[in-house]
Amino acid sequence: MSDSNASPAVPPRIVVVGGGAGGLELATRLGRKLGRKGKARITLVDANMTHIWKPLLHEVAAGSLNSTEDELNYVAQGKWNHFNFQLGAMTSLDRERRTIQLAAIHDENGDELIAPRELDYDYLVISVGSTTNDFNTPGAAEHCLFLDTRAQAERFHRSLLNQYMKAQASERGATREPINVAIIGAGATGVELSAELHHAAQMLRAYGFNRISPEDLNINIIEASPRLLPALPERISGPVTEILRDLGVHLHTGSPVKEVKADRLVLGNGEEIPASLKVWAAGIRAPAFLATLGMPTNRINQLEVDRTLKVNGEERIYAFGDCAACPTDEPGKFVPPRAQAAHQQASLLAKNLCRLLEGKPQSEYTYRDYGSLISLSSFSAVGNLMGNLTGNVMLEGRLARMFYVSLYRMHQMALYGVPRTLMLMLSDQFGRPTEPRLKLH
Repeated sequence: MSDSNASPAVPPRIVVVGGGAGGLELATRLGRKLGRKGKARITLVDANMTHIWKPLLHEVAAGSLNSTEDELNYVAQGKWNHFNFQLGAMTSLDRERRTIQLAAIHDENGDELIAPRELDYDYLVISVGSTTNDFNTPGAAEHCLFLDTRAQAERFHRSLLNQYMKAQASERGATREPINVAIIGAGATGVELSAELHHAAQMLRAYGFNRISPEDLNINIIEASPRLLPALPERISGPVTEILRDLGVHLHTGSPVKEVKADRLVLGNGEEIPASLKVWAAGIRAPAFLATLGMPTNRINQLEVDRTLKVNGEERIYAFGDCAACPTDEPGKFVPPRAQAAHQQASLLAKNLCRLLEGKPQSEYTYRDYGSLISLSSFSAVGNLMGNLTGNVMLEGRLARMFYVSLYRMHQMALYGVPRTLMLMLSDQFGRPTEPRLKLH
């Protein structure tokens, strides 16, 4: 005879820390597969209330994108997809008790809103992404802006607008001073930002900022490697270099930044570049707190994981995305910090966690490079697609731009589903004629 007083089994608790592209996709998938059926309790933790796709931050910085229109609210996403959301930043971990500690939350005046607290877990997934690595360059932290968060991108946009408003308010006939922008790092972020800024200069003139011409916006890209986009094939780097030179962007390659001062950069070769706005977009590192958790990390604070994305030496803790060092098939090689890798890993980890709860073996992750696409604002797009059907196909112009936009739409489909994404696409098309082409505040 069964015991009628026996309590029902408590579903396992899966906590996902970090609501970036990978973490949010994972929580959404787990909520749909496990949370909806009561097979697990899914909790997403993030220090912000809203999400914006990180590859779009350079557009936010230039003003090409209004971040309030493309942001996603975690609480609403949780309601729609059967997971819970906790606001807070992870500070420490107690593996014996299976708890994580979250920092206190303060309001804009510094008053404590929510006290430090703990969250229990049965399985923990860390996907806190990465931040820009300034390599401890003197003056970089004090004088450079970074593009790791929406707040930082908006800060750069306000600084750019302030420079233009200052120029616009100057007396007629006064000596016109150029606006000097320096971008340190010629990876995808730095290259795309330079093109967006050139486009923004043209738009600002069209909207009445006529005291300063687009030619007076001096954009400098500084890259320590011999060429732009050093992590991508040279057949992509070449056309991008030509387009940027045609736009008037000044390229400085083969010399790292030695020191950052308030009004200029000092390069390793002794050259000095004047700069009133400085953006550091070179290199990445995982958040420093990961190195304090007592788990294996590398020199840039990434958690070391095996091919199943389980942290080395741990049975209940996983990590993926930019904050994880995941080995590839090639000895000594690791998965690059790219959005497509985080997307692939989120998909695999969702399946693995479901298989884990069913007592089935877990699959190993294999990185598949589907190519790279670089958007140069309205001027062009360049990239290549790699796959079983296409081989390695070089793309330029409108076709490349179409594929670039489709990457964001794929991210939206993973979060919203196909019907809602189609509605968003229609809404964008109908709303475009009623909005300025550049954010002016």
